[in-house]
Amino acid sequence: MFSTNIGTIDRALRIVGGIALLLFAVTGVPATGFNWIGWIGVVPLVTAAIGWCPAYTMVGLSTCPMPKREG
Repeated sequence: MFSTNIGTIDRALRIVGGIALLLFAVTGVPATGFNWIGWIGVVPLVTAAIGWCPAYTMVGLSTCPMPKREG
């Protein structure tokens, strides 16, 4: 379907960031009134799960390691 454009480190950072944002949304700490913004954490979790980022595709970026060339 889509070629993977998210590398291992990028994927791990997206998972950590996504979980942190969702915890911010769910717990409401700190109570700023903008906790709904934390639900944006779903986006990095989904992109990490599928290994493909549409924004990277639009700008021609990939954090996947280059395939090894033989010879």
